[in-house]
This record gives sequence, C-alpha cells and structure tokens, in this order.
Amino acid sequence: MSVSYISKRLLRAVITMWLVITFIFIILRITGDPTDTLLPDDTPPEVVAFYQEAWGLDKPLHEQYVLYFKSVFQGDLGRSFRDNRDAVELVLERIPATLRLGGTALGLALLFGILLGMVAALHRNSVMDRMTMAFAVFGYSMPNFFLGILLIYLFAMNLRLLPSAGSETMAHMILPLITITTSQAAGIARFSRSAMLEVLNEPYIRTARAKGLSYWRRLLRHTLPNAMIPIMTIAGLKVGHVIGGAIITETVFAWPGVGRLLIMSVAARDLAVVQTIVLMLSCSMITANLAVDLLYGWVDPRIRIGKNEEGR
Repeated sequence: MSVSYISKRLLRAVITMWLVITFIFIILRITGDPTDTLLPDDTPPEVVAFYQEAWGLDKPLHEQYVLYFKSVFQGDLGRSFRDNRDAVELVLERIPATLRLGGTALGLALLFGILLGMVAALHRNSVMDRMTMAFAVFGYSMPNFFLGILLIYLFAMNLRLLPSAGSETMAHMILPLITITTSQAAGIARFSRSAMLEVLNEPYIRTARAKGLSYWRRLLRHTLPNAMIPIMTIAGLKVGHVIGGAIITETVFAWPGVGRLLIMSVAARDLAVVQTIVLMLSCSMITANLAVDLLYGWVDPRIRIGKNEEGR
C-alpha cells in the first residue's frame, strides 16, 4: 500500500476531527449560557459572574476556542460543571457499559446481517429471500426508541419475562440488545444481498461455472471474497450507527452508558462532558472508517496502487 494513499486518508481523518470539534464547540456556546440552566433563577449576579469566570465563559468566543484547543492538546478536556469532576473520568466510567452493549450488538448485527443477506441472494425470489427482505424493511424503518418501547410493553409489562431498565444482570441486556441489533442487522442484510447479487452476475462467475468449477468452490473462492469488499465499507459505517443508536436505546432502557450520560449532559448544558463525549465518539468513528479505508486498499489492488490515484 502506497504512502500517498495512507497519508491522504490520515489527513482527511485529522481535518474531519478538527471540523467536528469546532462545530460542537461553537454550537454549544451560541445556544445559551450554561449558568442559566445549572444555577437557580434567583442566583445573585455576582455569583453568576463568579461561575462564568471560573468556567471560562466570560471571555470572547474566539479566546475560549483557542484556550480549548490548547487544553485538548495538553490532554485536559475540562471539568464537569455539574459534578465538578474531571470530564474524562466521568466518561471513562460509562464506556465499559456502552462497549458491552454496543460491541455485542455490532457483532451480532454483522453476523446475522451478512449471513441473511448472502443466503437471500443465493436463493433469490424464494420464500427465504422474501422473508429476509421483509425483516430488513421492518428493522430499517422501525425507530429504535419505538421498538424499545414495544419490547418493554410486551416482555417487561405484559409477559413479565425480562427487566425493562438497568444493567445488573445479563437479562437486563437482552431487550436493548435486540433493539440495536434489529435495526443494524436489517441494513447490513440489505447491503449484503445487493453486494452478493452484483458479484453473482459478474462475467467471471459465469466463466467459472462454464469451466466446471463446483458450486462451493465458486462460492468460497470467487463469490464471497469479492462480495466482502463492499461489505467492509458498510461494516465500518455501522460502528458509528451502533453508537448513535445506543444513545437513544440507553435512554429508553436506563442503561448506564455513555449515550445516556450524553443526553443528561446536553440537558444540563454540561459543556465539558458533552465535548468530551463527542470527541471520543468522533475519534472512534473516524478511526473505524480509517481502518476500513486502509483495509479496503489492502484487499483491492486497484485502490492500493498510489500511481493510479495520482494519474486520475
């Protein structure tokens, strides 16, 4: 893989991160003063001025921006306005719960989504294909919060089989896991089916069949490797989708993860915590996409050759 290919992807990742940080910094500060939310309405003006100075909100916006970037490069992401604790420490406490839920959901979504999509493509226009596409349409169109509420109503309130909130036992994980996995697996199944059908219609597959290669050899040696190339792209994007879906799902099921902390911090206008969470989520999404880009270039020789890019 060429140095030019890697350097361009790294530069794009750095620029994207800078844009995300700048955008969230400006939006959080032009939408209101955190002291209006965190302090009582009858707080004396001198007390409000004290907290604004302590939190650095009394300075012009451009000065706050420069100071924030300096702090980020020094590893200081600020302190929580609400808890007066280090923002990174607060977020790190919630990461294991989010990784446990989101990571498991992502693994299951990739497993079932790719398998269902490929089986549907290999049995095109069959009952299996129609059932898979019906599931894909249902899962893709159903909002996470609504599906979560339906599952709570059915399994927690009516049947009383599963708990509706918390994270104390494995049983508490089942409903939020189903909620996230359903929507993500549906999208992956649709994409996998399309990728598989595209490869099955390629001339080299027909040539392999004409040469007398067995079904399983055509499938394992020619069809699957080529179909997995575009599927890797959607897999990288789904990392961000799972995290985004977890924000709503964690709130619905009171799951003590980063997503629920983000919602609470936005409501309280706890700027340091919100910025820290967005920064970490952006890093994870950009890193995942960068890894997919590099892996894509390693798998596909047409992409990894730097001369081809320069000559376009």
